[in-house]
Amino acid sequence: MIVRTVEDVAGTPAQVSGGLWTSTRLLLRDDGLGFTMTETVIEPGMDEELWYKHHLEACFCVEGEAEIEELETGERHEIRPGTLYALDRHDRHRLRTRTRVRLICVFSPALRGDEIHDEDGSYLLD
Repeated sequence: MIVRTVEDVAGTPAQVSGGLWTSTRLLLRDDGLGFTMTETVIEPGMDEELWYKHHLEACFCVEGEAEIEELETGERHEIRPGTLYALDRHDRHRLRTRTRVRLICVFSPALRGDEIHDEDGSYLLD
């Protein structure tokens, strides 16, 4: 059984920050479950294009307000507490935060834990 808190991960290589976001990776590849679970906190004013071309991601909003735009179609969706969005087709998207946002995210395949976004907004596989 794995029992881990956000405080356990804070300040380790599995807590990664970039610009206005901090991702606390609670489950990693080495845990052997085949997926990663994170708590991601994003400050107001983020406007970033992302494209997880090697990973599928699902996010559940527990705090804050944001908008996600599907770049292929231009469709926009409001994100607020209780909203789930899943990037089930490696969707290129733009995330814009209005307030501080807290997301619980799941990635497949699992992350090592120290990944940051590359130039096109994705994580590389190794």
